[in-house]
Order: sequence, then C-alpha cells, then structure tokens
Amino acid sequence: MQRPFSSPLWRNAAFVRVWVAASISIFGSFITRLALPFVAILLLNAGPIEVAVLRSLDLIAALSVGLVAGAWVDRLRRRPVLIWTDVARALLLLSIPAAFIADMLTLWQVFAVSALTAMLTAFFDAADTAYLPSIVAPGELVEANSALTASASTAEVTAFGISGFLIQLLTAPIAIAIDAASFIVSAVLLGGIRHAERRVPVGDRQPMLTEIREGAAIVSNDPVLRALLLTQMSQAVMWGVFGAVYLIYAFEELGLGPAAIGVVTGAGGAGSLLGALVVGPSIRRFGIGPTAICAMLAAAAGNALIPLAPAGAPLLAAAFLVGQQVIGDGGVTAYDVTEQSVRQATIDNRLLGRASSTFRVASVSAQLAGTIAAGLLAEAVGLRAAAILGPLGALAGAIILVASPVRTVRIGALDAGAVPPYLPDTVGDQPVGG
Repeated sequence: MQRPFSSPLWRNAAFVRVWVAASISIFGSFITRLALPFVAILLLNAGPIEVAVLRSLDLIAALSVGLVAGAWVDRLRRRPVLIWTDVARALLLLSIPAAFIADMLTLWQVFAVSALTAMLTAFFDAADTAYLPSIVAPGELVEANSALTASASTAEVTAFGISGFLIQLLTAPIAIAIDAASFIVSAVLLGGIRHAERRVPVGDRQPMLTEIREGAAIVSNDPVLRALLLTQMSQAVMWGVFGAVYLIYAFEELGLGPAAIGVVTGAGGAGSLLGALVVGPSIRRFGIGPTAICAMLAAAAGNALIPLAPAGAPLLAAAFLVGQQVIGDGGVTAYDVTEQSVRQATIDNRLLGRASSTFRVASVSAQLAGTIAAGLLAEAVGLRAAAILGPLGALAGAIILVASPVRTVRIGALDAGAVPPYLPDTVGDQPVGG
C-alpha cells in the first residue's frame, strides 16, 4: 500500500503550492458559504424569496461572464489570473464586516458582493481548471484532482463546524473576514510558483465569439463529454434546490440553530473525503463509467434524506441531514473528480479554459433554474415539498450516464496519449501551458 504523499506528484513543487493555496482558500470559502446567507437571514430578516434571490444573483453573475471568462483565460497565462482574482475577492468580502462595523450594512450590499464575487470566481475557476494540466502529467490528473478534493473535504469538515460557532459568537459578517484573509494567503502562495507559462501569441487568436463557439463545439461534438455535461446539469439542478431551501428548512422547520447546522454540514466534508479517497481505486477497478453512475446514484439517495427528515425531533432530523451530507456529498465528489479528470485529459490545454467554461455556464444555468423553481415552490407548497426536487435531479443524471457511451469508458482514457486531445484546426501551434 502506497504511503500518503509518497508518489512523484508530491515532489512537484508547483502542484504542492497549488494544493496548499487551494486548501486554505477553500477553508475560508466554506465559512462564507454558511455565513453570507445568515447575514441575510439573521441580520437583514431575509425570507425564502430573498435567500433564493441571493443565490440566484450569485448564479446569474457567474452565468453572465462564464463563456467570456473561459475564452479570455485561454489567451493568457493562468497563474496571474488566479492571483489577482484572489486579491479582488478578498477586498470585496472585507466590505461586509466593514459595513457591519459602521452600521451601514444592507441587503443590497450583500447581493452586490455575492454577485461580484461570483463573477471573479468564474474567471478563477476557468483559469484553475486549465492551469492544473500544465503542471501535472495526464496520468496523474485523477490523483491530483483527488488530492485537491480531499483537502477541500477536510476543510469542509472543520470550516462548516467552526463557522456555525463563529456566526453565533462573532456574528456572520466578522466570520466572513476569515475568508477574505484566506484569499490573500492563497494569492501569496500562488505568487511563489516559478513554473513557466506561455500564452497564445496575438496573431494566433481568433475573435472572442469564435473562441467561445469552439469551446461549445468541443463538448457538443463528443458523445462522452456531451453526456458528462448533461449529467453535470442534472446535478446542478439538485444543488440549486439545496441552496434555495436547505438553510431555512433546517432552521425554521427542523428547529436547528446555526451551530447545529454548521456541525451537520461539516459532516459533508467526511463524505466528500470518502468520495475523494475511493474514486481513484474505483476507477482503476471498475472503470470511469460505472464509477460515475454509482456516484450519481449515491448523490440521489443521500439527498432523498432531506425531505424525509422529521419535524419536531431535532436530534433525529439532524441524523437524517448528516446521512445526506455523508452519502450525498460523497457521491457528488466522486462524480466531480471523475468528470473533471476526463475533461482535463481529453481536451487540449490550449482550449481547456473555454471548454470548461461551457461546462460551467451550462451547469450554472441549470442550477439557476433549480434555485428559482425551488424558491417559488417553497413559497407555494412548503419547504419540504420543494426539497423533493433535489434527488430527482441526481437520479436523472445517473440515467443519462447509463444511456450514454460513458458507461464503457475505462481508465486508459486518462493515460498520456491514450486519447488524442480534441483540437480544432483553428487553434495555432503555440501552447498556453508551460
């Protein structure tokens, strides 16, 4: 059995810095994920519609720049994009505690910060996904993505639990300041990477709209990538429902306070960690397709526990929600590592930013639809009924995979040279990655 951190991947200094930076910034982001909605709920009296609007604005903002972000980062060195979006997000988040201390905080500011941060995150994510294959060999992508996800899962276990107590002890706006600090630390670590990158010369660039279309064509013309995209969209509907109703449902209907909700959601980190640890061996043993299908079925089964949680029995309800976090998050994590590794291994690095943004925009669109539908349904027929939409989305994703060529894809698809990279004739010869 291989010892942890003993593989050649961990002798790659650039990857280690990326891994540490991601671990720290993700820790802070999990705090904000819980704290920002509670700013609206506890301090600004937001209800289901306002929380749905908050989440929808976040998604709309990411959607508005998603395709441009992918094409734009394919023209540039990815590391500077990562650094400056970290710095900008830190400054935006710091405006929340600053306004709170000055007694000037409004719901409109919360909306604006959430939206602008989401725009910057769209650029960060496009650059981040495209940067990894330029510093990691194709055969190491599953291990690299699993390591990044495992550290994120560990951060989730601690951050969600801590954030609930921070919100109660220090207030939600002050808790958000910790996330701002984590982005600054991430920027400093990324700034220390000395791995050389090259960008596409100006003469090799196509018009922005042409490059965006190339990203969409990469996905739509490949049956495996197309099926993975549709599954990602189905999963995104589930997350849209989750984001719209979960906090208010747990708080108002199940009687759980912020600290209890933080502990419960922290359990999702354990599930995600489990998913990150088993996905590599599962892919090697059973193949990419069966692993992805089982992962989506686990996501559906886990999220079915949310509407089944009993009201009037907080401890039992919390147990149901913990089960959802462990089973559902484990399945989602296993699927995400599988899907992202396939995408990074089979799409040429020169086009990976715009192709990945096609995934992101489609996913965000589906998540937005799920968020709006769940918010309206919650107002009309109740939070519990709206929560039923979530597991149905994940189940639809599993069905899509079963009916597609993904079910037969094996581990060889991720080995260097096993699958020729998708590369249109319109792209120049100069690589982006170093």
